[in-house]
Amino acid sequence: MDTRRSILWMIFAFSLFMIWNSWMTYNNPPVAELTEQQQQEAQAREADLATPSSIPSSATNANSPQVAMSDNASSATVEQEIVTIKTDVFTMQFDTKGAQIVGAKLHLSHEEESDNVVDFVLLDNGQHVYTVQSGLVGSAGSNYPNQNTLFSLVSEQTEMTGDTLDVVFEAESDGLKLTRTYTFNRGTFKIDVEDTVTNISSVAQSPSLYLQITRDNLETGGGTYFDNAYNGFAMYTDQHRFQKISFSDIEKKKGPEAGQSDDGWISFIQQFFVTAWVPEEGKNRFYDTRQISNNLYAISAIEPLGAIEPDATISTKSVLWVGPQDQQQLSEISTGLDLVVNYGWLTIIAKPMFKLMTWLHSFIGNWGWTIVVLTIIIKIVLYPLSAASYRSMARMKHVGPRMQALKEKFGDDRQKLNQAMMELYRTEKINPMGGCLPILLQIPIFLTLYRVILASVELRGAPWILWIQDLSLADPYFILPAIMTATMFLQFKLNPTPPDPMQARIMMIMPLVFGAMMFMFPAGLVLYWVVNNILSIAQQQFITRRLARAANDS
Repeated sequence: MDTRRSILWMIFAFSLFMIWNSWMTYNNPPVAELTEQQQQEAQAREADLATPSSIPSSATNANSPQVAMSDNASSATVEQEIVTIKTDVFTMQFDTKGAQIVGAKLHLSHEEESDNVVDFVLLDNGQHVYTVQSGLVGSAGSNYPNQNTLFSLVSEQTEMTGDTLDVVFEAESDGLKLTRTYTFNRGTFKIDVEDTVTNISSVAQSPSLYLQITRDNLETGGGTYFDNAYNGFAMYTDQHRFQKISFSDIEKKKGPEAGQSDDGWISFIQQFFVTAWVPEEGKNRFYDTRQISNNLYAISAIEPLGAIEPDATISTKSVLWVGPQDQQQLSEISTGLDLVVNYGWLTIIAKPMFKLMTWLHSFIGNWGWTIVVLTIIIKIVLYPLSAASYRSMARMKHVGPRMQALKEKFGDDRQKLNQAMMELYRTEKINPMGGCLPILLQIPIFLTLYRVILASVELRGAPWILWIQDLSLADPYFILPAIMTATMFLQFKLNPTPPDPMQARIMMIMPLVFGAMMFMFPAGLVLYWVVNNILSIAQQQFITRRLARAANDS
């Protein structure tokens, strides 16, 4: 296959990729930012997020406990406070009303730059609403401790000094006493949560515990020009596996398939980060999603606690993750939790690639050099195929004058010209398809690495050298795209020169086109392409010179 067809294959593949991403953007358009007046109206509506409408009134299964909430009359007048907790990885804010988490600032650092800590605000309750809640619900008319109830902070320490920090809240309402303990652990974004319920009334009580994530639909950005990151809810059960639940799904009442289960988790996903509730394994729970107001949504897990006799106590445990999408730690917390890392339809290839990169990084210690070594490994693995292609291209260049002579000889007689050229290919052992192989082999690798860089938090903020301080973002000075453009020009110069002037012009334009495209891609991806181009040029030169020496010797 000649150079023109190779170029067309590349254009076709990238066009499909861009059309697909444009279609995804069209079907999932970003939500328009609110005007200042709309923001004020939203704040007025959501000043009290913990309204009964944000608590599940019933589970989605007919056998679920029927629960309804009445307003806690004292919650409107009682004073509340914000409690700030500090650990090595968190600055977290709790609202004593509901003991809910209304703010979380993450302290992030990379292994290669452990002293360089970057703060990232994940949970918030300002103009942007993203909170974590839990509480008790019961039968109609009950008013158990919930996110409307004023809790007391009974623990004293608010800053981590050892390996763990317990933050304990307590509240009593309608005959039940709820003690909630958040246990922070050093070096991890995993929070262990224990809810202890004591019946302080004279009759049996049958409450249910709900775990909830509340989020507005304002976009937080993420992704690239060609691929917007997913922002939305997700859940998992062994029966129905991983399910994404977008804001539009909730509006259309297309909730999760699994309403009842004894396993799984709920979450909210955005690029590189996730908030997830993981109820205790083996305990029956119900899942629910709701639209609370015009732009406020919630996902909940509701666990019936059974009948609690007077003076009896029952405890239930859960895990809360508020942090980056660390695949290793997430997989250790619960089955399928690492699926929040969104590799899309390339997951089957991307996961093994990321595991290989992680293994390489454990020795190298720098993600930029990891990509360089990965490129070398891929080039070595594909060497037999690419070498055959380069040999064909070298022979094609060698017989270029003879091909031109055939074209002059047969003129416009395409049939005879094609027959003569095929005979020439056969005698010179030239594979006309050879020119396509390097491109076809690189397309799936390119797209897979693109998904890995876009979805793996390990590469967020990861530096390489000098001016490249974040491999997940575009090169700030466009140096790598410029080098890539230059290497593509050199590659085309090494290929046989097309006799058709139009083909020659296309060859000169294509490096500029793809170089301009690379200005918008993550630096880590451009780094891969640059290294691959350099290795390809070296390999092509080596094969061409070896064939030339062999021809001279003969």
